[in-house]
Amino acid sequence: MKPVAFASIGECMIELSAGNGADWRMGFAGDTFNTAWYVRAILPDAKRVAYVTGLGDDPFSDKMRDFFLRAGVETDRIRTIAGRRPGLYAITLDKAERSFTYWRGESAARCLADNASWLRRATSGAGVLYLSGITLAILTPPARQRLMKALAAARRAGATIAFDPNYRPVLWPSKKAAGEAIEAAFAISDIALPTLSDAEALFGKSFWRIADGLAQSGSELVVKNGEEPALVFWDGRQSEVPPLEAKRLVDTTGAGDSFSGAYLAGRIMRLDPLRAARLGHAVAAEVVGVHGALAKIDGAKLLQAAASPAERK
Repeated sequence: MKPVAFASIGECMIELSAGNGADWRMGFAGDTFNTAWYVRAILPDAKRVAYVTGLGDDPFSDKMRDFFLRAGVETDRIRTIAGRRPGLYAITLDKAERSFTYWRGESAARCLADNASWLRRATSGAGVLYLSGITLAILTPPARQRLMKALAAARRAGATIAFDPNYRPVLWPSKKAAGEAIEAAFAISDIALPTLSDAEALFGKSFWRIADGLAQSGSELVVKNGEEPALVFWDGRQSEVPPLEAKRLVDTTGAGDSFSGAYLAGRIMRLDPLRAARLGHAVAAEVVGVHGALAKIDGAKLLQAAASPAERK
C-alpha cells in the first residue's frame, strides 16, 4: 500500500436523492468518504488521499471503486468481502433540511476491521488517519477494539489521528455503549471535530468536561456549531471562528463533513487552526448551495477566501 497524506476509515454507501417527481438520482456518499472528497479537492495532487473500507464483489461495489478512483481517492486500502455489498440510503428533503432512510444490514464496510493483519497494513503509512462515530458504530465490539489497537499503533508510528464523533443514536445499542466507544476514540485522537448538538445529545453538559480534558492533554479540538461560530482549542488557546454566509441554502447534507475535510486539508498544508477553520466554513458555505453531499469546489479559490484580510494583501 502506497504512503498517503490522508486516509479516511469508514463506510461509503449508495445514495439515492430525490429529484423531480418520482425520479431519484443515484450517487455514492457517506460521512467519512464525504470528508475524504473535500480533503482531495483542496490538497495538492502530489499529496495522496485514500479510503479504508470493505466492499463486496458485486457490480455496485465495482462502480463505487471506479467512482473513488475518478475522484482521485486511492483504493488499495479497500478490503473485498465476498458475498457482501454496499449499504444504501435515501435522502428526502423538507426545504433545506434532510432526513434519511437506510438499508445497511449487509454492508461490507461492517467487516472492515475483521482481519487484524489487513487492518494494520491498511492503517499504516498515512500522515493523517480519520474516522467517525459512524465508523465505530457499524463495527462489532471486537472489531471496534481491533480498529482502536491499529489506530493506536499507527499513532505511535507517527500518524495523526483525527476523529468526528458524529453520534447517530439509531446505530448504537445504547447511549452508554456509544459514550464509552466515543470517549475511547477521543483518548487516542490528536484532532477532534465534534458537532456541538451531537456531543451534547450524547454527553449532555459533561461534554465540556471531556472537551476541557482534550484541550488540557494537548489535543486540537474544533467544535462545529452550525450557523454559530466554531470553537477552536489549540496550544492552550481558545478562539471563535464565525461562519461565512452561504449565497443560497439548498441542502445541508454533508456540510459538517465538508468543514472537517477542509479543516484537515488545511492543517495538512500547515495552515494554522484558525485559518483552517475559516477554510472549513468557506467550503461548507459552498456545499449547502447544492443538492447532495458531494459538491465540486474550487479549492484554490476557497483557500484564498479563507485568508484573513491581512493575508490577502
